[in-house]
Amino acid sequence: MLIIAFLVLGGSGGSNYQLVFPEAGQLVRGDQVQVGGVPVGSITNIVLTKDFKARITIHIDSSLTPLHEGTVAQVRVPSLSSVANRYIALSPGPNNNRALAAGATLPASATREVVDLDQLFNALNPKTRKGLAQFLQGSAEQYAGAGRDLGLSTEYFPPALSASDHFFSELVRDQPIFTSFLVETAKAVTTIGARGQQLSSLIENANTTFGAIGSQQTQLAQGLKQLPVTLRQGNRTFAELPSTFRALKQLVDTSRPTTKSLTTLLERLRPLVNTATPAVHNFNQAFNRTGPNNDLTDLIRALPALAKTLTTSAPSSVTALQESVPITAFFGPYAPDLSGTLRTFGQSGAYYDANGHYARLTPVLPDFKIGENNTLTPANPQQALETLKSGRLRRCPGGATQPAGDGSSPFVDNGLLTCDPLAAP
Repeated sequence: MLIIAFLVLGGSGGSNYQLVFPEAGQLVRGDQVQVGGVPVGSITNIVLTKDFKARITIHIDSSLTPLHEGTVAQVRVPSLSSVANRYIALSPGPNNNRALAAGATLPASATREVVDLDQLFNALNPKTRKGLAQFLQGSAEQYAGAGRDLGLSTEYFPPALSASDHFFSELVRDQPIFTSFLVETAKAVTTIGARGQQLSSLIENANTTFGAIGSQQTQLAQGLKQLPVTLRQGNRTFAELPSTFRALKQLVDTSRPTTKSLTTLLERLRPLVNTATPAVHNFNQAFNRTGPNNDLTDLIRALPALAKTLTTSAPSSVTALQESVPITAFFGPYAPDLSGTLRTFGQSGAYYDANGHYARLTPVLPDFKIGENNTLTPANPQQALETLKSGRLRRCPGGATQPAGDGSSPFVDNGLLTCDPLAAP
């Protein structure tokens, strides 16, 4: 029986200690005792002392006993969702301090009671409490229906606070540099303050600028609307750049052996370019000369007005020209033949040989004709004209010369011309 009683009552190990608080702080038996958020014991008893204070007995596991002088106990609340989940948080004293015997009492100076919201609100005057209530009501209206988004955003508070703490720790780590930063900042602020008028003008001009930008809200909205499309197109363009660069590299590698000869070609083209520069300049002046009505561009622009004037001033002439187009169009393809005849006979319409153009002549001998065994026999005038051809009135353009090897002559315009391609010399 003694062994069973020892296992039940004392087998768990650990020690009991007494804590004195000004009030129990809504603690109950069985509430946890924690160190650094880890449970190390529990509350076993709560009694009222003669001086109306709360004496709380706690049992601490053997892993943390004995406690040492300097240990501090505080009542804490993990959340506001309940009033029955409070616990005692211990801050053990240093191990080199004197150990506390089992059953020792921590005085009220070593304990901290919990601060309830009611105590905090009772410390505020009615006007402050009313303003706080209005603030809470306004916050509730502001976040109505956005609780899920607010909950998601709170997940970023701890990393933000940690980053802020790290930032300020790094900021004040080097005190001389931080002091110098504050001094230089003060000088900069003093300099800015001495130029208050210029700063006011800057702010006023910035206000005018932002006002002008704000007046273009529609255009800005359209631009922002097109921005994703532009970015997607730019993304596709950038995605295709590697293949383009590979092709350019291949082109450069292929062209590299010809660069030497290309340099020679460019050097030989330099005199041609120098000679052609005035001609190109004159050509440019002919099309685009500074001033009105002095170049071909202005002339072309004036043609519609001229056509309109001619239509209104001489309708009969315009009608006649329109009706004559089918007639004049017939002579258009024969322009090279006519120009060759008028310019130099035989140079456009005759055959070619090693010496250039030559005319083809056929002699007519009315007195004799070639007979059997190549003998010449007398012929009458009628027999002399038998070899001549007449009635060739539908000859095609270019039909007066030998047909070209590429089939470009005689020209029949894909069968649109009413001419006879067989009518050749």
